[in-house]
Amino acid sequence: MLLETKDITKTYGGTVVLRQANLRIIDGERVALVGPNGAGKSTLIRIITGELPADSGDVYISRKARIGYLAQNSGLDSSRTVWEEMLNVFRDLRETEEELRRLEKEMGREEVWSDPGRYDRITEKYSALRESFERKGGYGYEARIRGALTGLGLGGLDWKNTPVSRLSGGQKTRAALAKLLLEQPDLLILDEPTNYLDVEAVTWLEQTLSSWKGALLLVSHDRWFLDRLVTAVYELENGVTVRYAGNYTRYVKQNNERRKQLEKAYEQQQEEIRRLEDFVRRNIARASTSKRAKSRQKMLQKMDRIDKPAGDHRKAAIRFETGTSSGRLVLETKGLVIGYDRPLIPALNVKVERGDRIALLGPNGTGKSTLLKTIAGQIPPLEGELKLGVHVDIDLYDQEQKDLHPDKTVIEELWDDYPHLDHAGIRSYLGQFLFSGEDVFKRVDSLSGGEKARLSLLKRLLNQANFLLMDEPTNHLDMESKERLEEALEHFDGTLLFVSHDRYFIHRLATRIWELTPQGIIDWHGGYEYWLEKKELARLETRQQQEGISPEKKGPQRESEDRRRREKEEQRKERQRLRRIEELEKEIDELERELARVQEELCLPEVYGDPLKSAELSRQLNELEQSLAEKTDEWAELSEG
Repeated sequence: MLLETKDITKTYGGTVVLRQANLRIIDGERVALVGPNGAGKSTLIRIITGELPADSGDVYISRKARIGYLAQNSGLDSSRTVWEEMLNVFRDLRETEEELRRLEKEMGREEVWSDPGRYDRITEKYSALRESFERKGGYGYEARIRGALTGLGLGGLDWKNTPVSRLSGGQKTRAALAKLLLEQPDLLILDEPTNYLDVEAVTWLEQTLSSWKGALLLVSHDRWFLDRLVTAVYELENGVTVRYAGNYTRYVKQNNERRKQLEKAYEQQQEEIRRLEDFVRRNIARASTSKRAKSRQKMLQKMDRIDKPAGDHRKAAIRFETGTSSGRLVLETKGLVIGYDRPLIPALNVKVERGDRIALLGPNGTGKSTLLKTIAGQIPPLEGELKLGVHVDIDLYDQEQKDLHPDKTVIEELWDDYPHLDHAGIRSYLGQFLFSGEDVFKRVDSLSGGEKARLSLLKRLLNQANFLLMDEPTNHLDMESKERLEEALEHFDGTLLFVSHDRYFIHRLATRIWELTPQGIIDWHGGYEYWLEKKELARLETRQQQEGISPEKKGPQRESEDRRRREKEEQRKERQRLRRIEELEKEIDELERELARVQEELCLPEVYGDPLKSAELSRQLNELEQSLAEKTDEWAELSEG
């Protein structure tokens, strides 16, 4: 056992944040701590690491355990260069290395090698020291440093001449993470480690942690990341922790099942309580039944009451509708050059068609946000042509929420931009995005990151554009809000071009991938998994070329790779089939519910007595039945495959 917390409580200003937080991690275990924003996850982590005292409860840490901790937005603060900071991790190895060099020089001195006894003693010491140095990775620590810095997106820096103090906030956080990984603690605690990392860096981190020999405690909103790493999940809600076995997807399923069981048990017990109380009330005064009534009363007093399960969190009712439909061609560029003082990438020649959902991927700093702002008309192109199609209405979601005014209240922010809405309409829209009561009178500059994100998304909803440009829309959103946003964009009948580091979000939405490279855009006509597979094949072919393996010389190796490629393609198709079956099942359920509603409405006297109403409902009924039949046939065909 590396770590255990028992009944941790913490209160801030009369608000109970933690009231029974229990958590246990054994050697080598990979654990996620999840919960809504504000549930107290970071508070619990800070208590575990000793940064914050608990009001009550205990934290037990194994005496020999080394704990490494990276908090949100934390970074190195040092006057040393990046390289010196990383080298500091290997102080002992470097001292050993210096001792080896000293012994080598000593063995080369004439007075030493001419004295056999002395020479033997030194060579014996040298051999033992070199063996220890090699066993501890002494010949590879510089390669490990280079790998960590490059993998986390710091490869473009001059490490040996760049002081840590000159790095940006995001770069300092990545450098701190690199140093932490190089230290290899027994328990690695990471609070939102994928913040400030691009897709390539997150993938590298995921691969590194998948072979991590120590234990992990992760707080993250990256569902793809958690799914591939953790073996247990602790949910923190209402100050209490509950443990679930498995990855994040397994947790969601178990959590839903547990909530249903708790609700059922609670309702059953409430019904039993009502029955017993009714019996006592009716029989306590009668001499003939008083004894039985008192017995029931004792049963009630001794009953172990089940707490009423917490209701579902209020969920943002996010949806996007278009005011008008655009033409088939939404955007075309010819020789488009983007940038500020200088071009960021070569001239772009791309087309976007109605209904495309394009993910714009690439390392930080390659110009993704600049391209979105150029398309939106906020930045003029340096050269070339940018042409919008017929009836195209553009709306940009800026990750910095620059369209919000810090000195306004929430309700003013909305009402000033949409004066045609009445008070009830404004409050209704705000309520759908979880702004209610006094929340609507908060100043924008006092809102949390998640609240600002929801307010900006609400403005996108009201704008009703048919071409949405979105720059990191899931930043600051909790898990449930992300899921609502994904559902809304899945049903959006316009066109979407977005930048995101959230791989689950990209995987669920993207139908095309634009990979931004120093050579321009590579347009991949397929989803995220298709892009990953093609990238892997490209890497494999590049490695073969570097090794000088020609196609005609591959023999069994080529056959093995071809077989593996075919297997991957089959696996991709199978995943697509299963995903489509799941989508169809949801659509069929919705259609059946809608059919039942229409059929019930047709039976109402005020409807079947009105020819116009009944005719319209009959038309809807026919359309629903036809759609249901088509989707059921498709489901049956896919299920057989």
